Amino acid sequence: MTTALAQTVPAHPVRSGWLTQTAQITERWLINVRRQVWGAAFSLVQPVVWILLFGQVFSSLGKLPGFAGTDYVTFLVPGVLMMTVLYSGAWAGTGYIDDMKSGVMDQLLTAPVARTAIITGQLVQQLIICLAQSIVVLLIGWLGGATYPGGVGGMALALLAALLLATIFCSLSTAAALTARNQVALIGISQIVVLPVTFLSTTMMPASLMPDWVQNVSKYNPMTWAVDLARNTLAGTTDTAALWHVGGLVLLAVLAYVWSVRALRGYQRSL
Repeated sequence: MTTALAQTVPAHPVRSGWLTQTAQITERWLINVRRQVWGAAFSLVQPVVWILLFGQVFSSLGKLPGFAGTDYVTFLVPGVLMMTVLYSGAWAGTGYIDDMKSGVMDQLLTAPVARTAIITGQLVQQLIICLAQSIVVLLIGWLGGATYPGGVGGMALALLAALLLATIFCSLSTAAALTARNQVALIGISQIVVLPVTFLSTTMMPASLMPDWVQNVSKYNPMTWAVDLARNTLAGTTDTAALWHVGGLVLLAVLAYVWSVRALRGYQRSL
C-alpha cells in the first residue's frame, strides 16, 4: 500500500494554489481507496449486524415508554450511522503512520505544499468515504424497516451531522498519529476513546432510560449531539437544542482540525 502511495507523490511537485494542492492530496488518497475498496466495503458489515440483527433481536425495547412509540430499528439507525463514521474516523491516522514508515511524509514536507493542504486533502478523502458509508447505512436501515418522516431534508441534515462528527474524529486521529507516530499506540488510543464515547451516549438507548450519571455525561458527549440531531431531523422534528448541538459540533470540528495541523507542524519541527 505504501509503495503505491509513494508513487503518486512527485519528487518535485510544481508550486500551485491551495485548492489545487488540496485536490491533488485528496486524489492521491482516493487512488489508494480505489485500489483497496474492500476496506471501505467491509466496514459496512458492522452496520448490517447492528441494524438487521441487533435491531430485530431487541425490537421489543421500542415498547418502553422512553421510546415515545418509535420502533427500535428507527430509533437505532441514527446511532448506527454515527457509530459508522466514528469508527472510520478513529482509524484515519493510520495512513499517516504508513507514510512516515515509507518516507512519503518526508517527501511531502520537503515539497512546496501547504501544511493545511496536506491535512485537508486527506480529511476530504475521509469525509467522502464517510458520506458514502452514511448513505448506505440509511439505505440498510430503510430495508430493515426504519422510517424517515423527515424526508430528504431530514436525511440531508442527518448526513451533515455525520460529517461534522467524522471531521472531529478524523482530525483527532490524525493529531494522535502525528504525535504518537506508532500504529500500536494509535490503536490503543482509538479503543480508549471510541468505546466510552459510544456507550456513554444516546446511541442505543434514550437518555431517560439510562442511569443518572450516564445521562449527565452524555449531555457533554459530541456523539450524543450528533445522534440526537440526526434522530430529530430524520423524524421531522427540531428544537432549539438542535442549534446548540450543531454549534458544538462545528466548534469541536474546528478545534480538532487546528490541532491536527499543529501536530503536523510539530512533527516537521522534530525531524
